[in-house]
Amino acid sequence: MCGIIVTNGDLGQWTGPSPGDGDGTPGLGEPRLLIHPVLDYRRNEFRDDATIMVRERRPRGQPGWPAGDGAAARRVCPPMTGASPWRVVKRGVLRGTRRAWHDLRLKDLYRSGREFELMHRALGFAALAILTVIPLLILVAAANPTQHRGLAGWVVYGMDLSDSSADAVTQLFSAPARVLGTTSVFSAVLVSVAGVSFAGSVQAGFERIWGLPAGPWHKIWRQAVWAAGLIAYIYATATVGTVTHRGSAETAGRVAVAVVLGVAFFWWGLRFLLGGRVSYLAALPGAMATIVCLAGLRVFSGLVFEPLIVRNAVSYGALGTVLIVQSWLIGVGWVVYAGQLFGHWFYDAWLKAWAQRRRGHRQPGGGKEDEQCPGSQGTPPR
Repeated sequence: MCGIIVTNGDLGQWTGPSPGDGDGTPGLGEPRLLIHPVLDYRRNEFRDDATIMVRERRPRGQPGWPAGDGAAARRVCPPMTGASPWRVVKRGVLRGTRRAWHDLRLKDLYRSGREFELMHRALGFAALAILTVIPLLILVAAANPTQHRGLAGWVVYGMDLSDSSADAVTQLFSAPARVLGTTSVFSAVLVSVAGVSFAGSVQAGFERIWGLPAGPWHKIWRQAVWAAGLIAYIYATATVGTVTHRGSAETAGRVAVAVVLGVAFFWWGLRFLLGGRVSYLAALPGAMATIVCLAGLRVFSGLVFEPLIVRNAVSYGALGTVLIVQSWLIGVGWVVYAGQLFGHWFYDAWLKAWAQRRRGHRQPGGGKEDEQCPGSQGTPPR
C-alpha cells in the first residue's frame, strides 16, 4: 500500500460544520484527519488498510510548505498493513533473483545454450562416443600392462560404481587378453580413423560456441593429435584411479592428479583444436567449469546411476546396463559443451573488457584487434 495525497481541489466542497470558519468550508490552517479505507482482494481474502493523512499547521513561506493556489501540505503516515513476514521475504527473494538475472547476464547464457541446442549436441556426442571412442578405448585399455579389468575398470571408476553395479558393467566388456588376441592391424587403423571423426564433431561444436568459421580441411592432423591427447588424459586419470588404494592420502593425490590433468587438457585442447583462434585467457574459464561439472556428474552417477544399473540389470539384462552407460555419456557430452558455453559467457561478461584495456596499455598506438581470436593472452585480473 502507498499513501494517497489529497489536496483542497480533491476534497471538493465541504458540507459539514467547521469550528474554524462557520460557513461550511474547511479552514486552511486547521489540522484535519482523513482516513481512506482501501479494500484489497488478494487470494480470497479482504484486507482493510487505513492510510492516515494529517495536514500540518505551518504558515506559508516557511520551508516545506508547497506553493500554489489551494495547495496544502500533507504528512503521509506509512500504511498499517498486516502483511506476513513470509510475503516480505518472498518479495525480497524474487526481487534479488530478478536483479541477479539482469546484472549477471544469466539470460545471455541461457539464450546461448538454447541457440546451440545443447541437449541435441549431447545426444550426438554420446552416440559418436559409443561408435568411435569406446572401441578405441577398449583397445588402449587392453594394452595396459597393469593388472586391471580393461575398459570396464575405467568406466566403473568414472561412474563411481561399486559391488553389483560394477559387476554388471564389467560383464559388458571382454577381457583384455581376448581383445588383443582378436584385433587385427586393419581394425586398429579403422578404429583410429573413427576417433578422428569424433574429434572433428567436437571441433565443430566448439567453433559454433565461439562463433568461429569452420577450420580448413588440411588441419585434420589437429583432430588426430587432440584425439590422442583425449585418450592419454582418460588413460592417465583412470589408471591412477584404479591402481591406487582407498586411503585418504591416495584419494587426495588421485583427485589432485585428475584436476590438474583435466584443466590442462581442456585448457590446451580448446586452443589447439581451434587452431589458436581462442586465447589461453578465454579458454581457462571453460576448462575449469568443465572439470567442476565432471566432478558433479561423478557424484550424481554414484547416487543415481548406480542403483539404476542394478535394477535395469535385473529387469532388462545387459541392455539395461547399456542404456544407463549411454545416459552417462549423454551427461559427459552435456558437461563438455556446457563448460565451453559457460567459458565463452564468462569471458564476454567479465574478462573481455579487461583484456582489451590491457592490450590498449601495451599498444599505445591503438592497433586493430584480431576479430578471429577472442581474448588476449595474459592472466586474469586479481
